[in-house]
Amino acid sequence: MLTFDAVNMRYPEVGDVLRNVSFHLEKSEIAFLTGHSGAGKSTLFRLIAMMEDKKKSTLRGQITFNNHNLSKVKSRQIPFIRREMGLIFQDYKLLNDRTVFDNVALPLIIMGYSYNEISRRVRAALDKVGLRGKEKKFPLTLSGGEQQRIGIARAIVNQPKLILADEPTGNLDPELSAEIMRLFEQFKQAGTTVLIVTHDISLVSKLNHRILKLDHGQLVGDVG
Repeated sequence: MLTFDAVNMRYPEVGDVLRNVSFHLEKSEIAFLTGHSGAGKSTLFRLIAMMEDKKKSTLRGQITFNNHNLSKVKSRQIPFIRREMGLIFQDYKLLNDRTVFDNVALPLIIMGYSYNEISRRVRAALDKVGLRGKEKKFPLTLSGGEQQRIGIARAIVNQPKLILADEPTGNLDPELSAEIMRLFEQFKQAGTTVLIVTHDISLVSKLNHRILKLDHGQLVGDVG
């Protein structure tokens, strides 16, 4: 599903931020990516999401996702490969002037789905995250936990192969964090691979999933 093979990433102004990183995630696997601030977690996330500017960095090694070689992907291919991913962010990245329905529907609108199919998929996604009935609400009228679930619904609405979550519980209290993790468990059971970037060791320690630990750009731990 997702493989890093001897990946090195260098920025001219700061040097190596990833050094010889190798790991493989299977289909239907949940893994946590942990490490100190500056360990390289965000860089690894951006490489998978194809958000890095290749003109400002040097990448060596190979990254493959669902038979796509992300190390050599062309710019015009990126939107099509991203359709197989769902991205979740700590700061939600919602459109506050659009309704919950419109926020979740956005990926499907971009992909050209019919209104009937969009409506069916959006309502199914909102049902999965416990927000059915709030389609006409605006994000800022909802709680932080509900806003994060809007982001999760948007990430899963196109039925992705991989979910990438960057500190998805960073702004939530322990109870809400546990709710979000239960959602990820459901996606795993449905066949989706989930990679969660987090510094919340207390959360990670409570769950029996694989832990990938970065330290100054190197993978120093792979447990589970």
